[in-house]
Amino acid sequence: QVQLVESGGGSVQAGGSLRLSCEASESMMNFDEVNWYRLPPGNQHAPNLVAGIRKDGNTKYDDAVKGRFTVSRDNARHTVYLQMTTLNAEDTAVYCCAVVRYGEGQYWGQGTLVTVSS
Repeated sequence: QVQLVESGGGSVQAGGSLRLSCEASESMMNFDEVNWYRLPPGNQHAPNLVAGIRKDGNTKYDDAVKGRFTVSRDNARHTVYLQMTTLNAEDTAVYCCAVVRYGEGQYWGQGTLVTVSS
């Protein structure tokens, strides 16, 4: 069973930055994709995909975070990062990482809360 641990969340003022980490119990290269999702407080819908990185290194971003967020991978540390800059109140959410193995499924972490105050 894959174990994922997110960290790096916290409270920050608008305009600030945070770096989230997602550490896996095995190499991130074992997964076809590693994605970051977020769920704003009180939102009853499914989490929104924020950013992701594929095994080949290609990245993807939601339009709302393009140019502000950067996803990267450290293979030696079994970790994927989400660097978030120029944060605003709309970025307040629980951020979760999920790893994907095609044909097998997706595994989720517990999430880390990011609160941006204006």
